[in-house]
Amino acid sequence: MTLFRQIYSLLFGLFLVVVISLAYVQFTQTQSFLTKQMESDLNNTSNSLGIMLVPELEAGDIVGAETLINVIFEGGYYREIKLTWLVDGKQQVWENPVTIQDVPQWFIDLGFFDTISRESTITSGWLQLAKLEITAHPGFGYNELWHTLTNAITVISILFLLAILLARIGLSWILKPLHEIAQHAIEIAHRKFGPDMKPPKTSELKAVVIAFNSMSHQLKKIFNSLDEEVSELRKKNLVDQVSGLPNRQYMMGRLNSWLGEPDSGSLMMAKFDWLEEVHSKYGYQVRDETIRLLAEKMQQQLDAIAPSVIARIAAYEFAFLLTGAEKEQSNKYLQTLIRTINQEISKAGCKPNEHFAIGIAHRSEHTTVSDILAQTDNALQKATAENKIFHWFESNEKQLYSREQWREYLSAAITNKNFLFKWQPVYLTNKHEVTQRELYCQLNINGKEFHAGQFMPYVELLSLGSLLDRCLIETIVEKGLVQRNNEPVAINLTYHSLSDPDFHRWLNKFLRNTAMTHRLVFDIPEAGVYSDPEACQAICSIIRDNGAQFGIDHFGRQFGSMAYLHDLRPSYVKLDQSFAYYDEQEHSSELCRALLNVARGLDIQIIVTGIQEQPQLSRFEPLNVNAYMGYIYPPQKIEL
Repeated sequence: MTLFRQIYSLLFGLFLVVVISLAYVQFTQTQSFLTKQMESDLNNTSNSLGIMLVPELEAGDIVGAETLINVIFEGGYYREIKLTWLVDGKQQVWENPVTIQDVPQWFIDLGFFDTISRESTITSGWLQLAKLEITAHPGFGYNELWHTLTNAITVISILFLLAILLARIGLSWILKPLHEIAQHAIEIAHRKFGPDMKPPKTSELKAVVIAFNSMSHQLKKIFNSLDEEVSELRKKNLVDQVSGLPNRQYMMGRLNSWLGEPDSGSLMMAKFDWLEEVHSKYGYQVRDETIRLLAEKMQQQLDAIAPSVIARIAAYEFAFLLTGAEKEQSNKYLQTLIRTINQEISKAGCKPNEHFAIGIAHRSEHTTVSDILAQTDNALQKATAENKIFHWFESNEKQLYSREQWREYLSAAITNKNFLFKWQPVYLTNKHEVTQRELYCQLNINGKEFHAGQFMPYVELLSLGSLLDRCLIETIVEKGLVQRNNEPVAINLTYHSLSDPDFHRWLNKFLRNTAMTHRLVFDIPEAGVYSDPEACQAICSIIRDNGAQFGIDHFGRQFGSMAYLHDLRPSYVKLDQSFAYYDEQEHSSELCRALLNVARGLDIQIIVTGIQEQPQLSRFEPLNVNAYMGYIYPPQKIEL
């Protein structure tokens, strides 16, 4: 029970006790007064009637005596009158049955008034003439008591309701600061640090508000310090100190993560021997400054061409990972890179198109990390040996379909909902139970099955992401996949869906009209959060308001603040696969621990991804993660 209700109930009870006490006192006093009044009236009537009957009794006039008694009896205040003549013992009786108007019978049956009677002897001198017995009629008492009681109840009820209303308004006004304190405490418990509360005028509550504001500031500083710790550890472990670019360790983790996901793209490796010439001419300080400026220019010029990861992997070697890029886009990226390098070479006083080489390898199906590194290195070595600026590694694998063919096949599959499904279980670490199942889709073209890694790059390239997501969400609900198990089904949303307002409206309407939304969870890529935070905030609100849940996929991959977790409030985060591939000797667990502490501090479930075998999972056990997934438990085919 809330404090408001407790105080309200206390005041209600006290007021009720006072009202009942006053009503009881008023009732008993009225009852006593009416009883005494009836007794007094009975005495007066008995004395008066006795005096008036003396002449008639002396004369033996029975008719006169009856006339006098009838006059008195017809007043209606007497139930019975008995007159006994002592001369001959004759007795006359006058009766009036107890019938009371405008008073309920149940009230009369309560018997608040006892029978009141008065017996007297009528004398003439020393001679006794008759006995007179008069019994009072209680009608007057009941009538007066009933009307007094009903009037009192009416007045008290009006005052009672008015007092309750005033007490409610008054308590609401008095306890308003306390309600605000409670709401602020709940927000702090959920790690939401809003603006400070305004101190109230009540001195006791003012001290509490000041204490809460101070506590909120301290907790906010703690979480900000955790975020800053993550940034510092990233710079220490994953960033090259000279160029400010990711280092070799980060690039290797991203390569493993990239090849483990449905994607396309290319890997470039460049060797800049002209930086050695800068070193020999001007010293290491100028060389380091040149590397820093070169890194800034490459990031500025190349990010506009295609999404990529640029890393410094050795003193004069750089790697460029292009994700989601076709060969045509990779060529454009390469030409921009060459132009940027030549500009910086000219500024350093060296000759353009000399003393640097680039090797490129395009990702193909079933390519492993060692394969693509070997292919890229071979291309680099060949470019250096042949004194060329760049060289493409020629793969014998031919492209299955053209872009237009993929458009045709994908559009038909989305329209007809011809996708096949697998799901991969996510297991809790503390007990062997499934907490959710992540859904994967496959496509059957001309009798051949294609996994998501083969066609998803074309889905993004052809801007079919939101249409595909609609198709998959509708299909799993229509086919009853959410009802096959008690665990939620996780659906990966594409980048296109995150920023598509039409998809937002459709999803809101679909979830509103769908039962069992609590078994639907949506994975949102962390890169999408950084690229369009407002759109992600909108779609997360839609998901949460309709009873579903969402989480952040590839958590920790991007170099940026974790403050978005405060705003989005996801139910879980899936740690990026790259953390599962970092060499334990090279990569301290401090970064991973700090990253997970940020999520754990916000009471967010932590899921480790990319687990292939038990030793990998054992490395994360000291970090107290909640769940894990990977090919240690491979995806299972779903029969539709």
